[in-house]
Amino acid sequence: MSQIDIPSQFDVLVVGAGAAGLYTALCLPESLRVGLITKETVALSASDWAQGGIAAAVDPEDSPKLHIEDTIQAGAGLCDRAAVEFLAQHAPSCIQSLVNLGVAFDRQGQALALTLEAAHSRRRVLHAADTTGREVTTTLTAQVLRRQNIQVIQQALALSLWIEPETSHCQGISLFYQGKITWIKAGAVVLATGGGGQVFAQTTNPAVSTGDGVAIASRAGAILRDLEFVQFHPTALTKPGADRFLISEAVRGEGAHLIDNEGRRFAFDYHPAGELAPRDVVSRAIFSHLQRTAVDLATAHVWLDMRPIPADKIRHRFPNIIKVCQHWGVDVFHEPIPVAPAAHYWMGGIVADLMNRTNIPGLYAVGETASTGVHGANRLASNSLLECIVFGAQMGEIELENIGLPSETPTLPLRKFSPDASEWQIQQAQLEALREKLPRLVWENAGICREQSRLETAIATIESWQEDFAALPLSQFLLTLRPAEPASFDLPDVERQLGLWAETRNLLDVADLILKSAAFRTESRGGHYRLDYPQADPNWQVHTLVQTHRWWKSPLLS
Repeated sequence: MSQIDIPSQFDVLVVGAGAAGLYTALCLPESLRVGLITKETVALSASDWAQGGIAAAVDPEDSPKLHIEDTIQAGAGLCDRAAVEFLAQHAPSCIQSLVNLGVAFDRQGQALALTLEAAHSRRRVLHAADTTGREVTTTLTAQVLRRQNIQVIQQALALSLWIEPETSHCQGISLFYQGKITWIKAGAVVLATGGGGQVFAQTTNPAVSTGDGVAIASRAGAILRDLEFVQFHPTALTKPGADRFLISEAVRGEGAHLIDNEGRRFAFDYHPAGELAPRDVVSRAIFSHLQRTAVDLATAHVWLDMRPIPADKIRHRFPNIIKVCQHWGVDVFHEPIPVAPAAHYWMGGIVADLMNRTNIPGLYAVGETASTGVHGANRLASNSLLECIVFGAQMGEIELENIGLPSETPTLPLRKFSPDASEWQIQQAQLEALREKLPRLVWENAGICREQSRLETAIATIESWQEDFAALPLSQFLLTLRPAEPASFDLPDVERQLGLWAETRNLLDVADLILKSAAFRTESRGGHYRLDYPQADPNWQVHTLVQTHRWWKSPLLS
């Protein structure tokens, strides 16, 4: 990439360029100077991979009230009603805003086409074929690039929050960009970095989903909530060599069947709604069925049969699924698709109120990285894109102090990292080994089914790996940088190596948080299932909160 100078100060910095970050940037007042930071390009995010759609009560036979009740029921007793009401009531106007911006949702005649997904009582999921997320993010990106007040900073990696020591106010971030670490000031920082699916060996998330926002905020003292609740999508394509490509829940909504090797619709053995039971139920049904019937769980799968859906409807609704399956040698018109569960969505995150404010003044969180209370213990299908838009819109109401006033920052000398070549090779190998081992450990010990002794073993391993990581020479250098102290690196392939270091650090922290939160909650609820505590416990109808390694229970908001 060509060298691009970036200002040392913005009014607002938005970290992340998925639906939440893009829409936030668009909704911030145009009088503000906005920096939009993305560690890859503006075209690569989990939102871009969202297939199913975006939920909103726009049909005359539907209502926000029904949407609210469906969301709360899916959330297994942990949704905050006020947040859910806010989400559902603002959904129709937010859909209209997207249409006005140019998002081309599918139509049935003049009306917006709606489909049904699991746990919805009405057809309320808007879609653009089976690439809704791509349609939304592509449209939002085009709008962002037209805005004079927004500067997009691509292939830039946020490393840490810059906290003002006297006031504890977030005043910016440290950023790895163009081979150097710089510090950028801002009146406010908005984290919109998405989820952390890459902490699991099997995930539908793209490679960028490494839990960066949660990890960065956690290290700065943010309060986090409900980190044990991870939604495992029941139907990800499972073929040797293939990424775990998500086969949208809308496929089952349109009539596809889950079958086992004998061709039997086994999901009804586990829930009367069969394939259309809530996601956690369907994932556990598949997991349990495979445990009973499969020889090798690592490659085991069941089958998703799309043949009950009329061929013309498959072509119209699911062209991308057809294309990807075809690439991996599966003809959806004549054979079922091999599928198994994979980590998909993180219900927990940084605690944020209805204005996206966190407990750190000047720090905001939007989208999957936030915990607003709308998802509870298990997200209702297609509420994720909706949350990005509804809460992103709230940033139009932001009130900032000292806007446009340049603040004085001490000028510190540049520090340089120049390791010995052989020492650097050893360090690279250690980092790469950690990055490879970590997702397997978390998948095996905090995946679909969890149990205390396995969680404790995994926690001890992660803590040992964190010590190894902190002892690396690069860690010793980076973790001792003072605020406002710039740094440069005499390293080959520095972008990749710094990215590997930062993402491994974030994944280690995220793994530790998920494992300890899962051990703390001694019950089963929503996306969190304990083999040793298989029932929901009314004493646990509370949120799990954590701040600087301290866990506690918090009652629900009324």
